[in-house]
Amino acid sequence: MKKEDFLSLLVLIFLVVLLPAISGNTYTLTVGIFSGINALVAIGLCILMGYAGQVSLGQAGFYGIGAYISSVLSLHAGFPVVISIICGMIVAAFAAVILAVPALRLKGHYLAVATLGFGEIIYIILNEWGPGGPSGFGDIPHFGFLGYAIDSTKGYFYLIWGIVAIVMFFSINLIQSRTGRALRAIHDSELACNAMGLNVAGIKIKVFILSAVYASLAGSLYAHYVTFISPSSFSLFYSILVLMMVIVGGMTNLWGAIVGAVVITVLPELLRKFEELDVLVYGLILTLSLLFFRKGLVPILIDRIKKLRGFAVAKH
Repeated sequence: MKKEDFLSLLVLIFLVVLLPAISGNTYTLTVGIFSGINALVAIGLCILMGYAGQVSLGQAGFYGIGAYISSVLSLHAGFPVVISIICGMIVAAFAAVILAVPALRLKGHYLAVATLGFGEIIYIILNEWGPGGPSGFGDIPHFGFLGYAIDSTKGYFYLIWGIVAIVMFFSINLIQSRTGRALRAIHDSELACNAMGLNVAGIKIKVFILSAVYASLAGSLYAHYVTFISPSSFSLFYSILVLMMVIVGGMTNLWGAIVGAVVITVLPELLRKFEELDVLVYGLILTLSLLFFRKGLVPILIDRIKKLRGFAVAKH
């Protein structure tokens, strides 16, 4: 891991520890929890899109699989919550393989449409055959481990962002490894990678599975936090929302996924004071950010810092 990424990770951990101490407000911590859950999905999509160059509009489907599998197993089958979450991740991985094998033969908007169709299929299945149907179901047990249930907002905040930190640590090391270099090469030219003997199809399937597992984990954590789920939480709108997080934050940098998730999650809360105009203002802000910050917030910030450093060195 590079020095700057290690320092960034330490800053993240410091902020996570500091926020509950500064603001014991339940509302603030709740927004922080949802930001962390969204960040997990965004990190997976960032790896898939920003590094491997594979477009996906089906992340809500994997998010829903994790939530429903984990909830049903823990509530109706009596499985421990941790085991239920792992089972959800396994089912999501199998679903990713079933989707990826035929879909990754496609490129660009064709791949986007294929993954969109997968997300809609999952949504229809949950809506028609899922427990509770369109109304959903509740009484989902809180996250627990070794007999200890985490049912406080503060405890869940630490749990979620602790998992985000672990996932980031793993993802950064993955991106900086030989596999990460292969992903970037595939993004630039699949033809050249095939010519060099890389197993392009295998790598693309693996990264697709990874993004699905991240989304499933986030869905499970969401379900065990709110203790109630319904199909409406796993519609196409959520896939588009995650896509916006990655674009706004910057899909070419993993930290952009976290920044984008926090911005897109917090922004609607800040705009509530506009009442009926909040959706209009929200759309205007996103449009302007896409027009003037096309690279994303994090890459632009990094470029500015590099320019300032270069200016300081030239001045001395």
